[in-house]
Amino acid sequence: MCHKFPKALVGAIKRFRYGQVDVKLGLVMAASAGIGVQVGIKIQNVILEAWGQAGSNLYVSVSFVAVLVIVGSYVFYDAMKSSRNTGADEVPALAKRLQKIELWPMITFKTAKVRISLWFTVPVGFATGMLAATIAVGGFIGVPGMIYVLGCGGLVASASELVIAFAMGLGGTINWAMHGMVDIRLTMIILAGSLLGVQLGAIGTTLVREVMVKIVMGSIMLIVAVSRVLALPKYLAQLGLMDISADKVELMDQASFLIMCAALALGAVIILGAMFKARRALARQQRETAFGQA
Repeated sequence: MCHKFPKALVGAIKRFRYGQVDVKLGLVMAASAGIGVQVGIKIQNVILEAWGQAGSNLYVSVSFVAVLVIVGSYVFYDAMKSSRNTGADEVPALAKRLQKIELWPMITFKTAKVRISLWFTVPVGFATGMLAATIAVGGFIGVPGMIYVLGCGGLVASASELVIAFAMGLGGTINWAMHGMVDIRLTMIILAGSLLGVQLGAIGTTLVREVMVKIVMGSIMLIVAVSRVLALPKYLAQLGLMDISADKVELMDQASFLIMCAALALGAVIILGAMFKARRALARQQRETAFGQA
């Protein structure tokens, strides 16, 4: 959380300039996400006190796997369906039904082009915050929630989630730091490397289709889920719930790390490839337009 909130601020500012951020939506979601963060931290502390670091690691990994498999499968399925329908990004059926329910107070989000009851934003925001405090990646719930529950487009959802990440990340970091759980040096090292990626990713969103955002999101979720499954036996063994040799644990750790790296590399390759393809198509279109004018 500590390394993500300054990175989220930089990304939000960059994507706001491209007209992709709905600040109002981000702040409304952040209000309930902040409560979710504090609840998530409380749960983590209870688990730490009862079962120690191994219990906390197991809780984080199980949460990771459950969320990634369920949400990732649906996002990937929806992306494949959208790509077969010429890539059109339609409003999901659930979101359409919820938008028709006139439950006061109703809120209009202009950039997201959504009008919906405030009460439907609350569970999505709360789940985002609670997940962020648990596995530090609330966007795995927040972005799909904004797409499939509220009816936002993929680009606006991913951009507006950065506002939520900044707001809840700042509050969550202060709370975690008070419990002595933040490593500032590690945070700064990760942050230094990620800021370049934030800039490149923001530029990429102006070229990449929304269906591609879903494909990358779903793919990474499912691959990372496999990585975290391989980490479960180690934590179960530490708690005395599984008998497994140290050699096997080490082998699974290495496989988990390699699969995690593969997930990140796959996402980067897909996005960079889509950016290159879109850039080349745009250049060709500009040449044809200039030739036609001549």
